[in-house]
Amino acid sequence: MQNDLSSLSPDPRDRPTASEDARSAFAGAAPERAKIGIFDSGVGGLTVLRELYRQLPHESILYFADTARLPYGNRSQAEIIQFVREILHWMVPQGIKMAIMACNTSSALALDVVRSEFDLPILGLILPGARAAVSRGRRIGAIATPATAASNAYRRAIREMNPDARVWQVGCPEFVPLIERNRIHDPYTVEVAREYLAPLQEQQIDTLVYGCTHYPLLAPVFKTILPPSVALIDPAVHVVTAAAQELEMLGIRETLPALPTRFCVSGSPEEFARRAVPWLGCTPLVEKICLPTVEQQPLPVEAVE
Repeated sequence: MQNDLSSLSPDPRDRPTASEDARSAFAGAAPERAKIGIFDSGVGGLTVLRELYRQLPHESILYFADTARLPYGNRSQAEIIQFVREILHWMVPQGIKMAIMACNTSSALALDVVRSEFDLPILGLILPGARAAVSRGRRIGAIATPATAASNAYRRAIREMNPDARVWQVGCPEFVPLIERNRIHDPYTVEVAREYLAPLQEQQIDTLVYGCTHYPLLAPVFKTILPPSVALIDPAVHVVTAAAQELEMLGIRETLPALPTRFCVSGSPEEFARRAVPWLGCTPLVEKICLPTVEQQPLPVEAVE
């Protein structure tokens, strides 16, 4: 069932306090303010959302999950670019001042193409994650979706920053479906993680980059498999730091209290709300959105080389 598009979800930053009613009344009376738009294929982007709550608590946020077309990691570049265009064509009229691709696959395959098509800052995860990895080690492993791994996005970014760094990438097709089904603590998930991490352990990596925003939820599993000396890099932390710097530089960082976060999906609102609870600590109000149809364009030459 499609929800009223004017409704706003409860915000996980809000806690039951004596001032909660006053805060809600203020937010309801406040004029509409420009938001930060975040999008992912599913719940993985909530890692970026949580980091935004921590680092930029005054920013109002629009979160979109393209759950009807999840997972992105097995899609072609042409499909990913088309999906991202459709999402941004919907998001921009909603009043966003910045977009964050909370999806490594989109960041790797579509960011450079769509940045020139929209008149607002669009941030991706690859460069912030690569910078953090280079600052921590020289034998770097990246676990990612098959599409992100095949793109070599992390290897290229890391090697450009430090030509002496060694980089190994592993595509992990089973992780996202397992996380989306909340099977994080299943023995099978641990078995799969051991299989994916084995070639990286053989290379004696000193740093592991989460090349998918879903993967931080598996950190407890990874810590039982990898030595404590391996640094775990979550690009979500670093892309939000970059977003804060960009907002400050442009003079558009918010100082008023945030409006409640708006959650939207292309698939089932009820299913997304249920899966979001472990990430948010509450059940969000979720709207179903029909994305606009955008005419498919040929890939730029540089995107297919």
